[in-house]
Amino acid sequence: MDLLLTGGTVFLDGHFENLDVAVSDGRIVSVSPSLPKEGFSVIELHNRCLVPGFVDVHVHLREPGFSYKETVFSGTAAAAAGGYTAVCAMPNLNPVPDSPEHLRAQLDIIEKNAKVHVYPYGAITRGERGEALADLRRLAPLVPGFSDDGRGVQSEERMRQAMELARELDRPIAAHCEDESLLTRGWCVHDGSFARAHGLPGNDPASEWKQVERDLRLVRETGCRYHVCHVSSKESVALIRAAKAEGLPVTCETGPHYLCLCDEDLLDEGRFRMNPPIRSAADRDALVEGLLDGTVDCIATDHAPHSPEEKSGGLRGSLNGIVGLECAFPVLYTQLVETGIIPFETLLNALCVNPRRIFHLPGGTIAAGQSADLTVLDLNRPGVIDSAAFRSLGRATPFDGWGVSAAVALTLCGGEIVYHDLRNPEEVTL
Repeated sequence: MDLLLTGGTVFLDGHFENLDVAVSDGRIVSVSPSLPKEGFSVIELHNRCLVPGFVDVHVHLREPGFSYKETVFSGTAAAAAGGYTAVCAMPNLNPVPDSPEHLRAQLDIIEKNAKVHVYPYGAITRGERGEALADLRRLAPLVPGFSDDGRGVQSEERMRQAMELARELDRPIAAHCEDESLLTRGWCVHDGSFARAHGLPGNDPASEWKQVERDLRLVRETGCRYHVCHVSSKESVALIRAAKAEGLPVTCETGPHYLCLCDEDLLDEGRFRMNPPIRSAADRDALVEGLLDGTVDCIATDHAPHSPEEKSGGLRGSLNGIVGLECAFPVLYTQLVETGIIPFETLLNALCVNPRRIFHLPGGTIAAGQSADLTVLDLNRPGVIDSAAFRSLGRATPFDGWGVSAAVALTLCGGEIVYHDLRNPEEVTL
């Protein structure tokens, strides 16, 4: 379908311009202040924002192996509704993608059922058990990077070997940083004021930052590109900031829940339990400061759906993991941009531009010749986050019931409309 998106403000090279965008055969063919409408199906944007499609570098699509939690189809439908045109899928699956043969099962499902681009990680170690290395050399051409997400690699020597090989293969290591020797048995929340007030076992942030510290030492030795997943603590932010100042090839992500919540906001419900946990107000503030000064590169949801039964045990009895693809943008815009905490451009760089740069993914620029992976944002759409309406099979989000002021109105992936909620029928002539 040939489309003309007209009357919008386009995010171009870090600023906004009033431009029309023409799409044909899945690619952008023209970007200009005024384009003729003849021969196109026209979408009137009425000053809505047109941005490169969001990228989430940390999602769990659960298939193959755990399709009762989520499927590639439901997870990518959720991504499209959230404005995402690409996601990087974590490897804690069955089979674990620790070889091309095991990865093939996942790739076949993606090819058949995905509504947006899916880039699956390869595992760092076989079976994500932290012992023998996965078949990194043969996986490298098929994946954007390597991760054992869900568990930190406990062996320093194994991580050194992985980094040396990843450096040779020019693939990043995306590390879940967690030193299991520093974990309190049965932890369920951050080791802070909420844990003490409610008599709950807490997770010491040292379990995160000590492994970040170890891995940064290994990056100095190996020169490996290194990405820290779901950063949650102020100490980790400080370590990563110093590593960047030193010139090390280090990047990181944090999640909407770490930027918008602290442990003072917790309720004894499964939708508030995740790993790492929501930490203190000081940690939250350090993450926001890291986003502002460029220490924190990306915002990734760590979308991790579970069944209702698995999230019904409160903080003590629920599995770790929340969903976020469908509510990330409206929550982040309302909480951080509209309040003046961060510029809109900073949010868009963290969602659209930096993820592609770090993982060498295509797109990210609205220009002729680029794939038409585009998202339209309505910044004047008051609403309420309603997890019951999610396309994801997961419903557990701490943002359920939150009022928001913005929404995703349209998502194009490869020129195809994969999500459409412009509201007014007269705005679309198809």
